[in-house]
Amino acid sequence: MLFADPAASPAQQRAARLAWATLLVNFFVIAWGAFVRASGSGAGCGDHWPMCNGELVPRAPAVETLIELTHRLTSGVVLLMTLATLILGWRAWPAGHRVRRAALVTMGFMLAEAGVGAAIVLLKKVGQDDSIGRAVIMAVHLGNTFLLLASNLIAARWATGAPAVQLRGQGAPLVLLAVNLGLLLVLGASGAVTALGDTLFPAGSLAEGIAQDLSPTAHLLIRLRVFHPLGAVLVGGFTAVVAVAVGFGRGAAARRSALVVLGLFLTQITVGVINLALLAPVWAQLVHLLLADAVWLSVVWLGMTALHPGPASSTQTAPKITTAT
Repeated sequence: MLFADPAASPAQQRAARLAWATLLVNFFVIAWGAFVRASGSGAGCGDHWPMCNGELVPRAPAVETLIELTHRLTSGVVLLMTLATLILGWRAWPAGHRVRRAALVTMGFMLAEAGVGAAIVLLKKVGQDDSIGRAVIMAVHLGNTFLLLASNLIAARWATGAPAVQLRGQGAPLVLLAVNLGLLLVLGASGAVTALGDTLFPAGSLAEGIAQDLSPTAHLLIRLRVFHPLGAVLVGGFTAVVAVAVGFGRGAAARRSALVVLGLFLTQITVGVINLALLAPVWAQLVHLLLADAVWLSVVWLGMTALHPGPASSTQTAPKITTAT
């Protein structure tokens, strides 16, 4: 039942499959966007948007232009996929259904994502711009990306027949999950700023990088880099506690979700150490970012699995999406 509920109508099955496909394409677009920043290709289309260097199809484009143009085209594709999911969901489920609401929220975050991307270009927060304004907009961009992925996952799972999430009466598990998600948002934003600092102020060696981080005269983006690894350790420990406290004792599905959270975060910490030791090569930055997205979604998934209606230990079958309201 991962991609479509066989008991659902054909229209609902199509909407569910498209929602999952959109989530997958979103991962590619996010990775390519990080490659645009890491490769210094953000100014590949100049300060024109949505045109590229004032043209619909640039003639004899440079490599940087091709990289940035590819990102814009794939972003346009995933926006259309999100819109198609919304339309299909609106037609397949009745008024007020949670799938409709989740698809609408996803479309809202997708439009916000496009708006932030346009602002980055039009405000010239690309290339070698090392302003605090660029750091802020990168953090906002990452936060919106996380929320977009979460809403996309929720829409896909609900379209597949997952039960509604019940917030009332959940007590400590709900509080723990909410705090955990908030901390992951902050950690992700700090990671975006750290990656920007690594791109703009590369170090020749690990010792040189540490010296840069600790120098009182260093640029703020350099000095901020020291906080992300420390924050990752603290948030990682809290995430492990939340996974065990919330996932264990709430049924087999919640326990499996908790184990996925733990496995992904251990992998993420390992890749983070490798990224630091190798002085943030582009491939390690991309893997680190995608793992951050996966960790975020795994905690969202845990919340959807553990905070379902009914007793905590219930192994009830999810209601059919053809009749749920």
